[in-house]
Amino acid sequence: MRRTLAVGLTLLTVTALATPTVAAPEAASQKGPKRATLTNFASLPAETYLPGSEPSGAALGTTPINGVTPPFADQPIQGFSGLVRNSDGTFDVISDNGYGTKANSADWLLRINRIAPDFKTGKVDVVGGITLTDPDGHIPFALTRPDRVITGADIDIESVTRGADGTYWMGDEFGPYLLHFDRAGRVMAPPVPLPGVRAPENPAGNPNLGGSKGFEGITQSPDGKTLNALLEGTVAGDEPGTLRLNEFDIASNAFTGKKWLYQLEDPAFAIGDAIAVDSNRLLIIERDGGQGDAAKHKKVYLADKRDRNRDGKLDKTLVADLLDLANPKHVGGNADPFRFPFVTIEDVTILDDRTLAILNDNNFPSSSGRTPGKPDNNEFITIRLADNLHADPRVLRRR
Repeated sequence: MRRTLAVGLTLLTVTALATPTVAAPEAASQKGPKRATLTNFASLPAETYLPGSEPSGAALGTTPINGVTPPFADQPIQGFSGLVRNSDGTFDVISDNGYGTKANSADWLLRINRIAPDFKTGKVDVVGGITLTDPDGHIPFALTRPDRVITGADIDIESVTRGADGTYWMGDEFGPYLLHFDRAGRVMAPPVPLPGVRAPENPAGNPNLGGSKGFEGITQSPDGKTLNALLEGTVAGDEPGTLRLNEFDIASNAFTGKKWLYQLEDPAFAIGDAIAVDSNRLLIIERDGGQGDAAKHKKVYLADKRDRNRDGKLDKTLVADLLDLANPKHVGGNADPFRFPFVTIEDVTILDDRTLAILNDNNFPSSSGRTPGKPDNNEFITIRLADNLHADPRVLRRR
């Protein structure tokens, strides 16, 4: 098996983020929304592994998947499901539970990887990372490994934000839980369950949320006092296609009970990630389950808690159609328009008041949205919106 080793000794400075390589798009016609523009493109090859790590993927069998034959001699670096921006042009990314289920992910070690996109070469370098552990026994249920290294059979991390103290908050789908990790990736306190909501994997039983429908997006308020945690699926008894956005108070380490509702365009859709713009507004990725030519709905909305139309749900404004990005200069050698046609797009962060970074979760080795029969790379794009966000300055300078 040919493998690309993920190595990097020097942090790369990204020079093209604040100053995109493509000019802002012209105003769209009055018949439709304004288009966002692709400004940068880089990718990490699908077959990128952590050198000298443990074998992985034994439960996948030995039949080739999209031309790749498991199991793997090392841990793949894949499945990016959450993104944090650093001050030096690098980004911290989390990979989710591994290969899709508790049953096949016991040898997948949960990890934060640090990546550095180089938009001049179109490559992404992996320059470091930490493995998640629970050495002090804060997780109350049995873990897969006696050394308390956390695996994809234990929790399913799908979202992340970082506090001013450098610690990480992550949203899980098996509880769903919120978990707090220190800078070294160690659990700091018991996981906090969402009151009244239980996934099928929750030890408490009596689930009222679908599998893999927990906290897909969490984001910190500009003042750093609260988290907003957005479910991916609808709680039983709620209106079809509505998702609960839940407020969490960091000081008291508890959910406040305050929540809002986000309405999907179709109950069959799901959200991929969320990031705060200010105290009232969030950017939310909404997607269908298609990939490649079958992908029809991959969009970024600006959602507002103030509910100006008084329908009991967050107001939504489309800011980017990821299947129809203007690309007049053919950034990265890609077509115009540019399509981001992946089944799961699970990472968004704000780079400046008009520029976003967006990454896919490539579900290695299962997804093949870019080229049928080949596993997807981890693609890293930046896009320039047609209008300014007028974001809270604290969001723009947060590192």
